[in-house]
Amino acid sequence: MRNLTTLCYIEQDGKYLMLHRIKKKNDVNQHKWIGVGGHFEEGESPEECLLREVKEETGLTLLSWRFRGLITFQSQGWGTEYMCLYTADRYEGVPTACNEGTLEWVPKDEVLNLNIWEGDKIFFRLLNEDATFFSMKLSYEGDRLVFASLDGKELELLDVVDEAGNPTGVARERALVHQNGDWHRTCHIWAARKDEEGAWEVLLQKRSLSKETYPGCYDCSAAGHVKAGGTCLDGAVREIKEELGIYVKPEELEPFGEIREDSEHEFHGNRLLERELITVYLYPVWGPLPEISLQKEEVESVCWMKLDQCFSLVRSGELPNCLDLRELEALKNFLDAKS
Repeated sequence: MRNLTTLCYIEQDGKYLMLHRIKKKNDVNQHKWIGVGGHFEEGESPEECLLREVKEETGLTLLSWRFRGLITFQSQGWGTEYMCLYTADRYEGVPTACNEGTLEWVPKDEVLNLNIWEGDKIFFRLLNEDATFFSMKLSYEGDRLVFASLDGKELELLDVVDEAGNPTGVARERALVHQNGDWHRTCHIWAARKDEEGAWEVLLQKRSLSKETYPGCYDCSAAGHVKAGGTCLDGAVREIKEELGIYVKPEELEPFGEIREDSEHEFHGNRLLERELITVYLYPVWGPLPEISLQKEEVESVCWMKLDQCFSLVRSGELPNCLDLRELEALKNFLDAKS
């Protein structure tokens, strides 16, 4: 039963009882902060394992608990582990010393600041949102999270970078990146062509009304985050294919600038911190545009618009948009140099 475990976060007065694992040798959780729990013994049910492990590690007897989720862990050199995740809000007794580490009550809003596994941060977000029962899969290479899925759907992981764009070595779930205000990389792609009069026009997309951010607003031709382990060019090729159905070769995209975005927004009551280093690409269209197939979840429609008209409408505020005048200026200068 060595690959079956329980983990419990005991709640009290807006705090979790956390275990700082600093006493056990050859511990995969060495120096990390986690909940309390351990491996099943032969014949135990999840609840029996939960109650026994909590009693052994804390001296507490649980009186009320909830089964919150099933977590599948994969890690190089450690195999696969299936963990039953619980929270508990009533108990009797007084916490005692633990032979695996130090127990400490930590305010819930400070837990993410501790040295915890990146995947744990995802399920803490779900616990704090009082999510219904969930199934997660988390895969690691050393301490680095390399894959995460929730209820069978892959979650997007982004590389956290410093303000200069250098990778920190941390891969983090997209929602947490925006919650924390971590610097990360994104890419924007502009399809542009000359009209019959020789003036440049650009392809604008209108964002789907179902988008959480800027629904129904006009945006560049395609855009998206750079996935963990990937490059900006990888991201640009992928995003124009996913959003517009256009297959482009990497050499067809021309980088022409990097925009630094550092702003704060609120959508549907949720605070969003945008700290992005945006690499901007031109996709010049010299012949017929390849057939477009829109990703309806992302894009409602597309239209061609003269660049000068787009610039004027964005500047005056007449066009509902999420475009950046700095980016439009850089695009205009780059296209003028090509004329």
